[in-house]
Amino acid sequence: MIGQVSIEQIFSNPELPATMGVQMSDRERISSGSPFESSVGFSRALRVGNRVVVAGTAPIWPDGSCPDDAYLQTKRCLEIILTALAAGGFKAEDIIRTRMFLVDRADSEEAGRAHGEVFSEIRPASTMVVIKALLDPRWKVEIEAEAER
Repeated sequence: MIGQVSIEQIFSNPELPATMGVQMSDRERISSGSPFESSVGFSRALRVGNRVVVAGTAPIWPDGSCPDDAYLQTKRCLEIILTALAAGGFKAEDIIRTRMFLVDRADSEEAGRAHGEVFSEIRPASTMVVIKALLDPRWKVEIEAEAER
């Protein structure tokens, strides 16, 4: 069918670009240095044209520690996100969407307070959802972000 391509066609046809219309030169991978980026196969952030999408960001400090405080965890997630955006030439004001995943509804006020400290004037589209668990039981929050210029 015209305009529809299956996954099998993408991977089996060497003449069909895997980017499906996005030139590889228009893509920039932004790394945080996580050892999982290559083993899992993801980028901390990916810039395509004038847009950056930041992967789910957990509250991990450089030494691997993680305090038991939703406010501090949210601040740390946002710090990692803003660092990744800066590496791609973007800033907080360019963020158009955030998604916050919490494991406990009771943490929403503290997570929201930390989010508001960064975004009270910017006001991106934002979603906060409560989920059953995150990969590390110490994590109370994980955040995704999207930015565009």
